[in-house]
Amino acid sequence: MSIPTPHISATSADQIAKTVLMPGDPLRAKYIADNFLTDVTQFNETRGMLGYTGYYKGKRVSVMGSGMGIPSSMIYYNELFQFYDVDTIIRVGTAGSMQKDVKLHDIVIASAACSESSINDNLFGNIHFSSTPDFDLLLQAYEKSNELGYTTHCGQVHSSDQFYNDMPKEVFENLQKYGVLCVEMESYGLFMAARKHGKRGLGIFTISDSMVENVADSAENRQTSYTNMMELALEVAPE
Repeated sequence: MSIPTPHISATSADQIAKTVLMPGDPLRAKYIADNFLTDVTQFNETRGMLGYTGYYKGKRVSVMGSGMGIPSSMIYYNELFQFYDVDTIIRVGTAGSMQKDVKLHDIVIASAACSESSINDNLFGNIHFSSTPDFDLLLQAYEKSNELGYTTHCGQVHSSDQFYNDMPKEVFENLQKYGVLCVEMESYGLFMAARKHGKRGLGIFTISDSMVENVADSAENRQTSYTNMMELALEVAPE
């Protein structure tokens, strides 16, 4: 395969920065570009998956939607890493809390991701490979988040294959018991794609709802708010 790819219309690798922030929602990508970046150019609109490159405090950064779920997002992760010479992808998204002390609007940084996804089947025999982010980037993000005064949690997340998931009560309670902080839908795939290509991946989330307290944010807030998470990702984005 060569560029442009079937899913990204950029005609050269230099249209995309070495670091790409990736929310699931392409409109959140547009919001980040409109509100945080300067000298912005659009490099993708294929299939409605908006992508932009601009500057944050003089640092060149791209932002692009990934769609929802591991199958959609891994198309973009793999194409960006393999064909556009991207070094780092930072997922910026929403998540549902699975712990009492992880509250609405708190930030979670994933130290690992577990999943029922079958993407690793037949890769490692009977070994259950642990999907983890780049440690140096993780440490930098955690320290920067605390420096900025954000309420931040660092730990394992669950990347679910289903948004409407009828998870058995026993499974949910065991995930809680073993310290899984929240549920989202893409990071397991990002960390695997980054490991495959020898690149860097990181997952940063804003808690948009709680599976413990049964509270949830509005659709508008999910699309256009959560600026602390966006700022944090931009601050630690490598040049």
